[in-house]
Amino acid sequence: MRLRTTVLALGLVSIVSVQAVMAEPTAPPLERIKYNNPGLAVDLGVGLWAFPLPMDWDSDGDLDLIVTCPDTPYSGTYFFENPGNGKQSVAERRFPVFKPAVRVGPAMNYAHVTFVAGKPRVLTPATEWVDFLGKEFKTSRKIYPKASVHPAKIRENQWSYVDYDGDGDLDIIVGAADWTEYGWDDGFDKNGQWTRGPLHGYVYLIRNDGTDAKPKHAEPVKVEAAGRPVDVYGRPTPNFADFDGDGDLDLLCGEFLDGFTCFQNTGSRSHPSFAAGRRLARDGKPLAMDLEMIVPVAVDWDGDGDQDLVVGDEDGRVALVEHTGKVLDGMPQFEPPRYFQQVADDVKFGALATPVGADWDHDGDDDIICGNSAGYIAFIENLGGSPPTFAAPRRLEAGGEVLRIMAGYNGSIQGPAEAKWGYATLSVADWDHDGLLDIVANSIWGKVVWYRNIGSKTAPKLTAAEPVRVDWPGTTPKPVWNWWTPKPGELVPQWRTTPVVHDWNGDGLNDISMLDHEGYLSLFRREKRDGKLVLLPGERVFVFAGGKEGGTPMLLNPGQAGKSGRRKLAVTDWDGDGKPDILINGLNATLYRNAGQADGRYTFEPAVDLHTRKLAGHDTSPTTVDWNRDGIRDLLIGAEDGYLYFMPNPRTAAGK
Repeated sequence: MRLRTTVLALGLVSIVSVQAVMAEPTAPPLERIKYNNPGLAVDLGVGLWAFPLPMDWDSDGDLDLIVTCPDTPYSGTYFFENPGNGKQSVAERRFPVFKPAVRVGPAMNYAHVTFVAGKPRVLTPATEWVDFLGKEFKTSRKIYPKASVHPAKIRENQWSYVDYDGDGDLDIIVGAADWTEYGWDDGFDKNGQWTRGPLHGYVYLIRNDGTDAKPKHAEPVKVEAAGRPVDVYGRPTPNFADFDGDGDLDLLCGEFLDGFTCFQNTGSRSHPSFAAGRRLARDGKPLAMDLEMIVPVAVDWDGDGDQDLVVGDEDGRVALVEHTGKVLDGMPQFEPPRYFQQVADDVKFGALATPVGADWDHDGDDDIICGNSAGYIAFIENLGGSPPTFAAPRRLEAGGEVLRIMAGYNGSIQGPAEAKWGYATLSVADWDHDGLLDIVANSIWGKVVWYRNIGSKTAPKLTAAEPVRVDWPGTTPKPVWNWWTPKPGELVPQWRTTPVVHDWNGDGLNDISMLDHEGYLSLFRREKRDGKLVLLPGERVFVFAGGKEGGTPMLLNPGQAGKSGRRKLAVTDWDGDGKPDILINGLNATLYRNAGQADGRYTFEPAVDLHTRKLAGHDTSPTTVDWNRDGIRDLLIGAEDGYLYFMPNPRTAAGK
C-alpha cells in the first residue's frame, strides 16, 4: 500500500509530499513515554495550541481546567482536576498542582468560555455547547445563522456571550483575525523590512434586540475605541469584564503574538465607550507571555473579587496572569504570567519537539536533549530504571544565559508574526573532537551554529553560539529567498532542518549531513589541514535507488521560502547490516535504507514508514535511544504536540 505523507506549516496547506510504503500492521507499539517519577510536578500542558476553559467541571467547589486542543496527534478536550475542595485560602487557590489530563471530548475549534450568572457558557463559532459539566461535549445548538461575520477570509474566529449594554439579555461578541494584508511569507525587502501589512484582529458586536428566550440579533458591527474599530495584531480573543473596578465593562484583548491590550470603558454600563487601547505593563515593561498565539480568558480565578486572566500558550501550557487588585491611571495591574503545574505523566517539552538521544551527563544511559518551537533546548535526564524514570526538562544555558533561539522581527521567512518562534533542531556530538559533547543546531533562521562544551563529561557547560564554518571556495551560498546575506564561511542551508553530525566516511572525523540551500540532502565532509579541522562544501552524494529516480541526488524538499526545509533527520543502523540508514520525518518516522556505497555515492532504497500511527501535523522529529542497553537503537519521535513517542526496534523484540 502506498501512502502520501504531508508536512504542514502554520496556516499553510501542503509543504512537501514524500511517497512511502506503509509499514506492516504488526509493527511494535508506538506510544508516548512517561516520566515514571512519582511526586514530580511539571508544566501543565496539552498539545500544540491551548484553549483554556476554566470551570468547576466536577462541581466540588473549586475551578478546574478544561483545555481543548485541535492539533495532531493530541486532538481533544482535556480535564485537569484541581485537587482542592473549594475551602482553601486565596493564596492556596492560585496555584494548585493539577492532576494529569483526562480526555473528556473531541477538540472544539476556537472554544471560549464566559460566565453568565456564575455558570460557564462555552461557545465555538455560531454554536453553544450545552449540558457539558461532568460530561463529554456532545450537545450543541446553533445561536446564529452563519459562522463567519467578517467580510474577508479569517483565521481565528472566537465567539462569546456578554450583556454588552446591561439590558439583561445576552449579546454575542466575535473576535475575527484577518490575514489578508499580511499574506504569509517571503515579504521582506533587502533591508529586512516587512513590505506587506500587519495582522488584524477585529471585535464584532451582534446585539440581541430580543430576549434570551427569543433572541433577535442585529447585524454585526465592529466595536470601536477612540472613534476607530478595535484592531489588535491578530487573534483578538475579546474579554469584556470590569477590569478597573468602576462598575462597567472594559475590553481586554490578546493577540497572535504575546501581549495584551486593554480598552478602558470611559462611558457607562449601559452606554459603553472605549478609550484607545493600551498595553498591559508591569514596572514599565510590557506584560508578555513566554510564547505566542495566546488565548486569554477572564475569570476570578482565586476568588478575591477581581478579574484574572487564565491564558493558553501555543505550546499547550496554560498560565495565570493574576490581577493585583490595583488600578493605575485607569489601567488594571497584573502579575507576570506564571504557568500552572500538574502531576507529571507523559514526557513533554513544548511543541514541535526535536529530541536527540545522548548520554549528556556521562552516567552510562541515554538522556534526551530536546529542542522545540519556542527555540529552547532542554536536558531531560534519564534517572535510570526500566522503563526509565525521567526528570523534568531543564532548559540549557549557553554563555551564562538560557539558550533560546528566536526569530525576532525578521528572522523568519514567514514574517514578523513569528517573532517568538525558534524551531530549534539539533545534533549532540563532539564537534571539536576534544572529548566533550557539544550541540550543533539549526533553527528558524536557517543558520547552523554550535555551542561548545567547556565543562566536563559529567557537568557540561556551553558557550554562546558560534557559527559552523565551511571552507567555501567563493561566495557563501544561501537560499535565494533569504533577505539577509551570510557572513563568509557560514553554513546557511534551508531553515528548520536537522544538521546531522555523523562520521560518514569512517575517517574518525565528524561530518554533517543535511539539506543544503536548495533542498538536496548533502554531505559536508570534515578533514584536517595543518592540524586544524576544516568543513568542506556540501556534496550531493546521497542518491535514490532504482525506478525513474534511480541514481539521482536526494532532493528532499523542492519547496520555496516558507515551504522549504523542515526536514528532521537522524542517522542510525536501523536494520543491523552495518550500514548507516537515514530516518526522516513523515507519517511518524520514515526509513531510507542504505543500499550500499559505490563511486563515492550512497544509495538509498525507497522510503518506508516505520509505523501506521499518524503523528505528523506539521512534522515529526526522529532520533534513536538504547534504554535497555542491548546494543540496538530503538526509535524515539518528537511530535508537533510536544510529546515523545517510543517504538522498540523490531530487532529488539526478535533478539537480533
